[in-house]
Amino acid sequence: MHLKSVALTTEEIRRIVRQRRRDLVISERLHAEQSIYRQIYQHPKLLSAKKIAIFLSFDGEVNTQPIIEYLWQQNKSVYLPIIDLTNPHHLAFLPYHRHSQLTTNKFGIAEPIYDVDKILPYQSLDIVFTPLVAFDHRNYRIGMGGGFYDRLLQNYQHDNIYPIGLAFKCQQIKYVANQSWDIQLPEIIIG
Repeated sequence: MHLKSVALTTEEIRRIVRQRRRDLVISERLHAEQSIYRQIYQHPKLLSAKKIAIFLSFDGEVNTQPIIEYLWQQNKSVYLPIIDLTNPHHLAFLPYHRHSQLTTNKFGIAEPIYDVDKILPYQSLDIVFTPLVAFDHRNYRIGMGGGFYDRLLQNYQHDNIYPIGLAFKCQQIKYVANQSWDIQLPEIIIG
């Protein structure tokens, strides 16, 4: 069922869709995630990609740990986003390994411990798996409200980065009232 998002504020949409996502019963969630994983494991862009950014799941998001495990098995370099301490309105990316130490950021999200010497310039990434709260049929997304991914992906085509959103079907709404700075994702993998 689609929300009539035109009549709701973005904050109301976030609240409703986040609750929908958290309310998924375990069997629905597992079935949807298996569908997402199959699509990712067979994704042609993943074959040639070497450096992949992905997020750690939070607040009912698609569980990304099996994707991370798969990427490690395929000898891909995995990077996690962190809030850049030198520019707190932007993301930076640090390598993520099985034994990476994590800390919790101001939003309660796990991230690697900041180390300026290990930051990868985002232009070096091949794929950026992108979190989202809600999305529409045009692949416009509503995030958590910080604008981090919209700023990051502003020039993704020029930088030759391929962003992929990950979402459950229940996160789709009829229409995202996008602003000029909002990034339309080239692809959202839905389960």
